[in-house]
Amino acid sequence: MSTGRVGWPLPALAAACIVLVCARGAQAADIPHGERRSGYEFMSRETRAMQDDDFVNPGTLWVLDGEALWIRKDGAAGRACADCHGDARASMKGVAARHPAWDAAAGRPVNLEQRINTCRTGRQQAPPLAHEGKDLLALTAYVARQSRGMAIDVASDGRMRPFLEAGRETFMRRQGQLNLACAQCHDEQWGKKLAGTTIPQAHPTGYPIYRLEWQGLGSLQRRLRNCMIGMRAEPYAYGAPEFVDLELYLMWRARGMKLEAPGVRP
Repeated sequence: MSTGRVGWPLPALAAACIVLVCARGAQAADIPHGERRSGYEFMSRETRAMQDDDFVNPGTLWVLDGEALWIRKDGAAGRACADCHGDARASMKGVAARHPAWDAAAGRPVNLEQRINTCRTGRQQAPPLAHEGKDLLALTAYVARQSRGMAIDVASDGRMRPFLEAGRETFMRRQGQLNLACAQCHDEQWGKKLAGTTIPQAHPTGYPIYRLEWQGLGSLQRRLRNCMIGMRAEPYAYGAPEFVDLELYLMWRARGMKLEAPGVRP
């Protein structure tokens, strides 16, 4: 097993760092509106340059795959996304900025991945795409790319409010063996270092993102699962209502900030 400079196994070292950095934030306070920062602003110059240039941004490869899937007929209905929605550059503009969004059939908010799979099963009569699978990530990246530069604007009306509040509660609740809340790091300790990496504010402006650590593209729920595992908490399953509610709250926290998808992060 790899060890850190003090000779501890790296997972134990990271856990100790989390406790030392975050444990003091017993009552996390919301980040003032004027102090909100995208994770982009905490990256190195080289990583920012990678995100800024579509020719070197690795996420572009998934966007191109998604463009091909958009026009490919699939399922028993023999239909493509484009058959219903036409040119994604027009029809999908702003869609990612508004998700998670209300779904009448589900009676609750759904995220963008769930919306894509609902179209597949209902319109194309095709099997749902696997979470974190190549095709779902590609389609999500392609749809999200059409909203790049647009302000996040999720709904927070009466029917959305209970789910938004549930997501807030998850963000504020201590959990796991380390007894930590998301807010203790991302509201109270942002900008400080954790195991050599700057703690961001947890604004999901770039998803799906290409993480250098992953050497691949991943969804916001993959990142949330990573955080929960780091807190030594049992992560929810992909697509779980608790995760969608948390996504809704995180997007609400980032309201007005510009989408960057596909983002690049360390």
